[in-house]
Amino acid sequence: MVGESENESEEEDDEVECQRLTIILKKFSFYVTIEAAKHQEAMMGKVYVLIGKSATGKDTVFSRLRESRELGLKTVVGYTTRPIRKGEEDGREYYFVSVEKWKELCAAGKVVETRTYHTVKGDWHYFTADDGQIRPDGEDCLFISTLEGFEGLRRFYGEDMVVPVYVEVEDGLRLTRALAREKLQKQPNYEELCRRFLADQKDFSEENIKRAGITKRYRHIVIDDCVEEIRNDILGNH
Repeated sequence: MVGESENESEEEDDEVECQRLTIILKKFSFYVTIEAAKHQEAMMGKVYVLIGKSATGKDTVFSRLRESRELGLKTVVGYTTRPIRKGEEDGREYYFVSVEKWKELCAAGKVVETRTYHTVKGDWHYFTADDGQIRPDGEDCLFISTLEGFEGLRRFYGEDMVVPVYVEVEDGLRLTRALAREKLQKQPNYEELCRRFLADQKDFSEENIKRAGITKRYRHIVIDDCVEEIRNDILGNH
């Protein structure tokens, strides 16, 4: 009987030890999973989407960030069916394509997000294509888009990957800049300028900004200060 009691005691001790080791292994496995997820997130390429109303200086901010060797951001070029403007270059500001090409890419399932604007010159389509420029396991990217485009990118690639960079300018100054830029065009289109200005007021309403989950705003008063603030935030996000 003594021998049986000792055996039962040893079996109970073994069972307790087994349970203890199982708990330790589960905790370790959970820790490894969490650390692996953190590592994967850290290695995930980010897409920094520059957003703002027309004439907020997005192109200038974009150029300054693109030229920063410290940031090392790869630039992503969107697509549009609108006519190219004076001073623009195909493949730099946008890829300028025909409506037929836009329809072809839509049919092939290659359009990540698309926006259509009903202008005085007809419908203009702006869109992002799944053309290999953006890769989840790739480099950090910089991209100019709209609020609607940003939301479409987040739905497609996920919130962790797509980061908003929202630039603001006081409306009076913004209108002055827009007029000055339009005067440089071969055939200024002030009617379209006014349409864009008024459309921005609606598209970038406080309600829409809140819905998009944008909490940080970069005030473009002095370009150097604005770019420096954005640069520091991107470096801190690495």
